[in-house]
Amino acid sequence: MRMDKAVDIIKNAGADALILFNESNMHYFCGFSPSEGVVLILKSGEGFHIVDSRYTETAQEHAKETGLEVREAQGSFSDYIAEICRNFNVKAIAFEDETISLKTYALYKDKTKCEFTGIGDALMRIRNVKDETELEYMKAANSIAEKSLTELLNHIKPGKTEKELQAYFDYIMLKNGSDGASFDTILLTGSHTSLPHGVPEDRTVKKGDFVLIDFGATYKGYHSDMTRTFAVSSASDDMKEVYELVLKAQLAGIDALKPGAACADVYKAAFDVLEEKQMGKYFRHSLGHGVGLDIHEGFNASPRSTDIYVPGNVTSIEPGIYIPGKFGVRIEDVCIVTEKGNEDISSFSKELMIL
Repeated sequence: MRMDKAVDIIKNAGADALILFNESNMHYFCGFSPSEGVVLILKSGEGFHIVDSRYTETAQEHAKETGLEVREAQGSFSDYIAEICRNFNVKAIAFEDETISLKTYALYKDKTKCEFTGIGDALMRIRNVKDETELEYMKAANSIAEKSLTELLNHIKPGKTEKELQAYFDYIMLKNGSDGASFDTILLTGSHTSLPHGVPEDRTVKKGDFVLIDFGATYKGYHSDMTRTFAVSSASDDMKEVYELVLKAQLAGIDALKPGAACADVYKAAFDVLEEKQMGKYFRHSLGHGVGLDIHEGFNASPRSTDIYVPGNVTSIEPGIYIPGKFGVRIEDVCIVTEKGNEDISSFSKELMIL
C-alpha cells in the first residue's frame, strides 16, 4: 500500500506530514501527472490532493483508487496547505529536499510556520522497486514502442531525413497507443551516429549508413526505453565487427544483472568485453539507468555507483561504441531485476538487420 510507505517516510523523518511537489512523486500517490498541484499526506495515513479547477474531475476519478481526498483550491495552494496544517495540528513536514526550489521551500515554510525535514532519496528508493501494476504498464509501453519500430523499418530508406523519420516515428507511437514519447526521439544516420545523444537534423540516409534509433513510449505515465542500430542496404566488415562487439557487451551486462549485484560490477561486465578489443575508450556513458515514471530514475549502472540491485528494480542496459567522424552503435533493452536474475522485456531482435 503506497500510503503506508508514505507514513513510514513521515515517521522516519520525525514529522507529522509529507508534502509533495515533484510531478512524478505526486503521480506515484495520486495516479496521474498534474502539471500543478500539491499532495499532503499525514502520519495518520490520511492524504489530500490540492488541485485547481483544471484537474478537479481527473483527480476525483483517480481518488476512487488512491483514497486521497481531493480539494479544489480557490486561492493559493500554499494558503490551502497552511489551513490543513492548522486544522490537523501539523508542526513538522517532511519534504523533497533533492528537487524542491528554494522559492517554493521558503514560501511554504513561511505560510505553514512548520519545521521542514528533508527526506533525501527515500522516495526514490521506494519508487525504484516496482510493483506488478507498474511492471505491467512498463511492458505495455515497451510493446507499443516495439510495434511502432517494426512499422518504421518499412520507411527507413536512402533519401529520407533524420527529422522526417523521427517525426513519423513519434506519430506511429501515438497511433499505436502511446501517451507520448518518453523523451525526444534520437534518430541519427551516418557519422552522426557517433553522437550518443545527437539531435536529428536534415541529414539524409545513404546506402551503407548505420541508422541509430533511441526511443520510448509511455503508458499511464510509465516509460519504455530502447535503442536499435540498423544498416541501410549494406554493412562493411568494420561495421559488422563493431556491432557484434556491442551486442556481446550488452549480453554480458544483462547476464551480470541480478539481485545482490553491484551496479558498478554490472557496468564492468559490459565494459570489459569492449576493453578486450581496446574499444572501451569509445564507450562514453553509464551502462544503464533506472526507468519508471521518469525516464531516468533510481540506480545507474556506472563505475562510480555504490548501489546494489534488488528485485523490482528496472534498468536499461545500453552499451555503445562511438567513433568520432565515423559511426556509432548502441543496443539497449530495459530489464527487470527478479528474485533469481532478470527479465529482458524486449523481444525485438538484436541481430544486425540490413534494411
